[in-house]
Amino acid sequence: MPPPANGLTIERGVSLRAYNTFGLPAVAHTLVRVASDIDVRRVVDHRELGRAKKLILGAGSNLILSRDPLDVVVRVEIMGRRLVRADADAVVVEAGAGETWHDVVAWALEQGWPGLENLALIPGTVGAAPVQNIGAYGVELKDRFDSLDAVDLVTGRGVTLDAAACRFGYRDSVFKRTGFGGLAGKSVITRVRLRLPRAAAPVLGYLDLERKVAETGIRAPDARTVFDWVCAIRRSKLPDPRELGNVGSFFKNPVVSAEQCKDIIARDPHIVHYALADGSFKLAAGWLIDACGWKGKSIGRAGVYDKQALVLVNRGGASGAEVLVLARAIQESVYGRFGIRLEPEPVVV
Repeated sequence: MPPPANGLTIERGVSLRAYNTFGLPAVAHTLVRVASDIDVRRVVDHRELGRAKKLILGAGSNLILSRDPLDVVVRVEIMGRRLVRADADAVVVEAGAGETWHDVVAWALEQGWPGLENLALIPGTVGAAPVQNIGAYGVELKDRFDSLDAVDLVTGRGVTLDAAACRFGYRDSVFKRTGFGGLAGKSVITRVRLRLPRAAAPVLGYLDLERKVAETGIRAPDARTVFDWVCAIRRSKLPDPRELGNVGSFFKNPVVSAEQCKDIIARDPHIVHYALADGSFKLAAGWLIDACGWKGKSIGRAGVYDKQALVLVNRGGASGAEVLVLARAIQESVYGRFGIRLEPEPVVV
């Protein structure tokens, strides 16, 4: 490893296979690790790195590497957890962007601060959570979000953004957008603060959790019970990336109008669907893929997980190109049968 330059440790020719949960082969021509806001500012001020395009990397749990990235890879390793304040109606906690998301969920619960339990076992880091507006089992990050700190990669200035500034959408935020006003590749999230209501009722509206209620007879589970249920459900459906490479859910659940949903139900009455507050319906992408016969199938060394059709996996030595060929074949198949275009969740490089 070369000696630090300008306070930074810069590495060359780094394999990224261990830095993406799909286990895809790629090499970063330049990788720099940042452990603080000051490190990010050093990157901005660096004569070589400052003007180069950047690929921000956490755990690589929402990333498909189809080639060696041309950008400088900025590996975010900012740690730390703390209670910011405790109000009568909520507590606000803060975590460094490099912290593992699930560890923070478990830590908050251990401190007696529930509210994140539905988001247990989602892979990735805290800094990636607002980028994707992660969500599961009826709760999204935006429902528990307070604010975040970031460093502008052009000016080096620190900024604090609230929920409105983050422009959260379904698996979307300003940090994924590249057009006017978008912040993709333009800033590094350094810390995230979460607001956890003291009187939050358990969110049990998803089918899998309703089944747990029916199986156990527990009608009003506490946060620890919901946490345990969510962990058990996810482990039963999703492979451990350390054993079978994947990025979790590969496609977003499509949202359709009430008329579209009614038409699909008329043809396929068993389709899994959820009513949304605005009158539209969210369809289960995994059900659509399974209905098209993809569960357990493979193209090359990339495949569809045999327990959950929404998850694509690396069966051993898969390339990013093979993953994309499989994903496109699934998209075409679902569109051909249902007239619905599935949108991938992960970022493709």
